[in-house]
Amino acid sequence: MHKHGGDIYQYPDFIDFSANINFLGVPSGVASCAKSAIDGIAHYPQVGCGRLRQAISGMEQIGPEQIICGNGAAEVIFSLALAVKPRRALLFAPTFQEYEQALKSVGCEVAWEFLKPELGFQFTEGCLGEINEAIDMVFVCNPNNPTGVLAGQGFLERLLKQCRQAGALLVVDECFFDFTSQKEEGMKRFLGEYRNLFILKAFTKIFAMPGLRLGYGICSNPGLLARMQEVTQPWNVSVPAQEAGIAAAKEKAFLEETRQAVGREKAFLLKQLFAYQPGEGKGAFFIQTYGHAANFIFFQSVVGLDKELEKYKIKIRNCSNFRGLREGWYRIAVRGREENEALAAALAEVSCPHNFG
Repeated sequence: MHKHGGDIYQYPDFIDFSANINFLGVPSGVASCAKSAIDGIAHYPQVGCGRLRQAISGMEQIGPEQIICGNGAAEVIFSLALAVKPRRALLFAPTFQEYEQALKSVGCEVAWEFLKPELGFQFTEGCLGEINEAIDMVFVCNPNNPTGVLAGQGFLERLLKQCRQAGALLVVDECFFDFTSQKEEGMKRFLGEYRNLFILKAFTKIFAMPGLRLGYGICSNPGLLARMQEVTQPWNVSVPAQEAGIAAAKEKAFLEETRQAVGREKAFLLKQLFAYQPGEGKGAFFIQTYGHAANFIFFQSVVGLDKELEKYKIKIRNCSNFRGLREGWYRIAVRGREENEALAAALAEVSCPHNFG
């Protein structure tokens, strides 16, 4: 079983920096629609999520026939793997662990391209040579989880072309893309030209509704989407989740409010973390920050920092169980100002030599 952040059940009453959820919370209109939908749970959910796909179509400005919905993005990943049944796939490391789990569940061999800390965990052109006729599928998380690095648009386009030439499906996970300050439309603009492109998105993070489980995939290959429907159980998205998604698809102002709020609080957190940069000589430890394109910050520090912060009822994500990382690598979500100040205060306390360990 994989270890994830957000375990509020084992750590009740903790300030949770371990799960990358929008700290603004669920929009009130979305929560209201989900609650009202409880009256409809005496009926089966709509098979195929027709109304929800229509709502997502309006939000994404693509055809509803290009959308498939799932019980969270994770279910979409597993359905995709089962529908394609790739023989060999390429994954970057470190990255979201469910890609590997889904691929291995269908007997797929996984090849790894390790992202290097000395290069800031950036995606590099070197991987393009690894994609040949022996590779059936490639996953890219953009921005990457847990590193927070945003892939360059030029790199992604060249990767997409190389995958098409090799006959491979490129899966781009954009579940955190809406948190970024980028003005581009992500990879959607390539859907018309590339049938080997599959885009993953979710309501989970941006609309703060992981407990409802709602994700979706976007693809211009109708045959692939049909195969995915065949391997997915028909009532996979609940009535409340569908209604919440329909309401969330109208929340354009909330998305912009989120980007501004995350940007403001992320700047505050980065300023606190920079005080512990290597060479500053402050406290008992260092903090070296890396990617922070989305609503979380990835950094390296001393082993055991997460356990020390637990003494202050603060939970951060220990990233040592990600392939390619070890103890001493951490990820923190961007939270509200009061919680961010509590983390800063705890770091100041922990950093005193007599308080650590």
